[in-house]
Amino acid sequence: MNRLPQYLYLVLVYGFLYLPILVLVVYSFNDSKYSLEWQGATWEWYQNLFDDPDLLQVALNSALIATLSASVATVIGTTTAVALHRYEFFGKTVLNALIFVLMMTPDIVMGIALLILFASLSLPLGFWTLLLAHVTFNIPFVVVTVLGRIGGFDRHLIEAARDLGATEFQVFHKILLPLLAPAVVAGWLLSFTLSMDDVMVSFFVTGPSFEILPLKIYSMVRLGVTPEINALCTIMLGVTLGMILIAQLLLREKS
Repeated sequence: MNRLPQYLYLVLVYGFLYLPILVLVVYSFNDSKYSLEWQGATWEWYQNLFDDPDLLQVALNSALIATLSASVATVIGTTTAVALHRYEFFGKTVLNALIFVLMMTPDIVMGIALLILFASLSLPLGFWTLLLAHVTFNIPFVVVTVLGRIGGFDRHLIEAARDLGATEFQVFHKILLPLLAPAVVAGWLLSFTLSMDDVMVSFFVTGPSFEILPLKIYSMVRLGVTPEINALCTIMLGVTLGMILIAQLLLREKS
C-alpha cells in the first residue's frame, strides 16, 4: 500500500503548525532591525538581550515565580493525587471532576476570578498574588500527571510492605515516592513551563512593582515586532521545548 499520501498529509499538517515558529526563529538572526527582508545572519540581537540589565532582572523574576510555584504546586498536587487514589471518601468523584474543570477553565476567566478574590481580600497585587495565581493553575496539571503514574503500578507492592510491618510513612517514602518520582518531576517541569509561558492570568494578578518575562514581551510587541523580540521568544521556546522533552522522557521511564 502506497503511504506517500499519508506522509504528505503529515508534512502539510506539521508544516502548518510549526511554520510560524520556524519563521520566528529564522528572523531572530536577521541582520535587519525593521525590515522583513533577509539581510544576512547575526547574533547581535541575542547579545543585546544579555546586555540589558532590566531584561535580565525580568527574566530572573519569571524564573523565580516559575520555580516557587512549580515546587509548591508539585507538593500539593502530589499529595492530592495520592489521597484521591488511595482513599475513598464522600465527594471524591466531585473533586476529581473539579480538577479537570480547573484545567479547562479559560485563562481570562481564571484571571478575572483571581483578581476579584484578591481584591475582596484587600491583597495588593504583586509578587505574592502572582505566586498564588500560578500555584492555583499549576496544581491540576500535577494531580493529573501523578494520577496517571499511580494507576500504572502494582498495588500489591504496597500491600506486601504493609504485611511486612512497614508504617504508612515508610510505605510512602520507600515505595510510593520512588515509583512516583518520574511523574513528580515531570509534573514540576510541566508546571515550570506553564508558569514561564503564562500571560493572561498574570496580566490580571500582577502589579507594577513586579514584572515577568511574558508580560514584558507583550508590552514590547505593542510597539512593534523587532529582532530582539524574536530572539527573546526563541530563547523561551527553547527552554519550553527542553522542559517538555525532559518531562516526556521521565514519564516513559520504567520503574
